[in-house]
Amino acid sequence: MRAIDFVDSYFDAWNHSDAKGVADHLAKNGTYCDIPTHQQFSRDELIANLAGFFASEDRRYELTSEVLCSDNAIAFQYKMSSATTKSESWSGAEFIALKGDGAVRITDYYDPMHSVSSLAAVTDDIGAPKYAKSGLDDRQLEGYKGQLSDLMSLHKVYLDPDLTLPRLAAMVDCSVNHLSQAVNSGFKMSFFDFLNSYRIAEAKSILLRHDAISQSILDVSFAVGFNSNSAFYAAFKKATGQTPAQFRRSVQSFA
Repeated sequence: MRAIDFVDSYFDAWNHSDAKGVADHLAKNGTYCDIPTHQQFSRDELIANLAGFFASEDRRYELTSEVLCSDNAIAFQYKMSSATTKSESWSGAEFIALKGDGAVRITDYYDPMHSVSSLAAVTDDIGAPKYAKSGLDDRQLEGYKGQLSDLMSLHKVYLDPDLTLPRLAAMVDCSVNHLSQAVNSGFKMSFFDFLNSYRIAEAKSILLRHDAISQSILDVSFAVGFNSNSAFYAAFKKATGQTPAQFRRSVQSFA
């Protein structure tokens, strides 16, 4: 596959919120590396992660540089803009290592607060990526962690299906970049895994209740903040190893 065809197909999948389509650009044992969140995903893990990401709001991606390529690698810059949160946008760059028609590794560098000025900002050459990110001191980190815990446990802001990283950052009164770091470093998970951990815990609590036996799985997914049933199923199975229906049946069998 030509590099430009690979990139066109890749952007098309992102712009159609097609989690499987994005993941299908990975080779069988390929990995997707999200540098800002320090996470690495297999194909199946990427599908589950992107299902929740795409469900949170509508985003558009566009190529902002020429596509640089060698025999086994592609690099380019892109811009993300939100169709629902007009103030949210970021620039980034990706480095893709190829094997045949698939990617053995996709490495994503982005900064919600600042543009990546050039591909040279993240790569000295096509095989040596870099990423620089400002840090939080321990006092700030603990403060943000406490605020986040209160917002989730006491105020249950995760029940809002329109909750985004920028909106949560505004509640905490910090930058998007600092909030992302507080979640990644303080709770050792990505923003969406952090958010979904509360939503799934709430869903399990509902499914355990005898008075909710007649409540449909779809109703439960909406009640805990998901706006997509497929995203709820993917996140629930990732967290518990079971689908919501399987979890409910296992609970009922012991009742």
